[in-house]
Amino acid sequence: MSTVTSGEIDAITGDGRERNFAIYVLSFLLWPVILSTCIYMTALGLAADHAALYFNITYICLALGLFTLERLLPHERKWLRNDGQMLADLAHTLLNKGFVQVLVVVGLAIGVAEVAASKGGGFWPAHWPIAFQIMLGLVIAEAGLYTAHRVAHEWSFLWRFHAVHHSAPRLWFFNTGRFHVVDTVTSILLSQPLLFLAGAPSEIFIWVTSITAFIGMLTHCNIEMRFGPLNYVFNTPAVHRWHHSRIPAEGNSNYGENLMLFDVLLRTFYCPKRRPPANIGINDPMPTKFLGQVAHPFRKDQSTLAASRTAIDSH
Repeated sequence: MSTVTSGEIDAITGDGRERNFAIYVLSFLLWPVILSTCIYMTALGLAADHAALYFNITYICLALGLFTLERLLPHERKWLRNDGQMLADLAHTLLNKGFVQVLVVVGLAIGVAEVAASKGGGFWPAHWPIAFQIMLGLVIAEAGLYTAHRVAHEWSFLWRFHAVHHSAPRLWFFNTGRFHVVDTVTSILLSQPLLFLAGAPSEIFIWVTSITAFIGMLTHCNIEMRFGPLNYVFNTPAVHRWHHSRIPAEGNSNYGENLMLFDVLLRTFYCPKRRPPANIGINDPMPTKFLGQVAHPFRKDQSTLAASRTAIDSH
């Protein structure tokens, strides 16, 4: 097995020069091609008026595809080993994914977005092409998502809940949804109302929610990929792996959920030209079982713990 170097990071590229070059090129194409395919399927679902069905099919296919690629082109081979957290990760994912989908479906059923828009006060540019409306929706939602994520690191009370996500000892597609439900609710409450206030139609809510889910799974996948300038635009795996570092000066960064816009503007972007740490997690104890993780932040002794993530150091 030979390697090829991009910057200072060595990546497994297969055997033989011809295959090496092909896989090297593939490593740049994988992320944008996969995300574009998911976006295309979302468009088909909206056009067929079966957005939820198409989303779930796409989400499952994405998971299966990433599972396969993680074994063919792993970023960290040690992350392929069973960490004993799969049942807990699955339970968190089902709870959070189910909660979000119910919220979206109920919101669409009662026409909350349209009601909010009809009341006035929103500035939504409905005359724009749909692609620009989607981008605007992502930026608006990102303002709330960035805020929620950063506060979860800097406020000890919310860190208790967010620590459940960071306690994962490895990154792979399966623990994408490993979030305490309180953490999930906080992110929703600080992001979705911004779209309501802007007067965004229900279609934009579907787009933002779907893209967030797809990028979230891609962000946590254990696949050797390269992104170049995309690291400064999107929350890629290369960027997010630094966010899971045990070192506060590295982990207190890259708060963007989908976009890195606010990280770049507020100087919390961090992506040096060296390999991210493989030893990730938190320094405080965390139960390994799902119910234990759900109950852990509410324990009385948690109130005496200082935040594990301190104020951001300058990079």
